[in-house]
Amino acid sequence: MPRLRWMFAAAVGALFLFIAVTVYFFEFQKITQLRIEVEERSRELERVERRVLDYREKVAFYKTREGIEHLARERYNLAFPGERVYVIKTSGQQERK
Repeated sequence: MPRLRWMFAAAVGALFLFIAVTVYFFEFQKITQLRIEVEERSRELERVERRVLDYREKVAFYKTREGIEHLARERYNLAFPGERVYVIKTSGQQERK
């Protein structure tokens, strides 16, 4: 009878050890996956922060007189009175009538 108790105790111990190792393995996988996701999100956050900084710099530039002039020249093809505007035509362009 004592051998049967030891075998039962060993089986329960082995079962407990198996469950503990399995839980540890799955938790370790979750932790690894979460670390990967944190790294990806950190890279995305850095990229978004750089874009926001770039946009803030553009907003600050376009609030200045030089920025407004630049925007007017580039987007709306405007010029100040007295400025000369040169149009360069290449041979590949057809003339519009």
